[in-house]
Amino acid sequence: MLNALIIFVAQLIFVPVLTLRTITMVKGMKEKAAALGILEGFIYVIALGIVFSDLSNYLNMVAYALGFGIGLYLGQILEQKLAIGFVSIEVNITSKNEELIKNLREEGFSVSTSEVEGMHQARRYRLDCTARRDREKEFITIVSTHEPSAFIVSYEPRNFKGGYITKAMRKNRKNKESKAV
Repeated sequence: MLNALIIFVAQLIFVPVLTLRTITMVKGMKEKAAALGILEGFIYVIALGIVFSDLSNYLNMVAYALGFGIGLYLGQILEQKLAIGFVSIEVNITSKNEELIKNLREEGFSVSTSEVEGMHQARRYRLDCTARRDREKEFITIVSTHEPSAFIVSYEPRNFKGGYITKAMRKNRKNKESKAV
């Protein structure tokens, strides 16, 4: 019974670590991905070692599977809470809402606007923003408050160069470097 509990807990730790390792790897965070990979491998070997030491013990196998499944769920929750990276958000509205644009900018969002043509030559306005992922819900809440019928779509950019976001990142990097010295 103790082995099954160890296996279950190991999987509860292993799978969220696996999730974080995958995210850091995809986002190009090589050092963090490598460190998480070492931890992941260590946990994996221990849990599987216990399972393989007695293949007639079905309780260990069930603990491994349950821990894996629940660990996946916990890993997704953890990933959503950490919200690592950036998101690009497009908002389509029927008229240029200066109050909305001003409010978004006051809250620190970079917003670019353009007039676009919709179906049947309808004039619409598009707002474009790139923000940290942990601020996506905040952005959507502000837009929804001002424009309840707005069409909002978001996606994760793989790369970007220039603009408001990269200036802010350079400033943050310089601040961190000066604090480290």
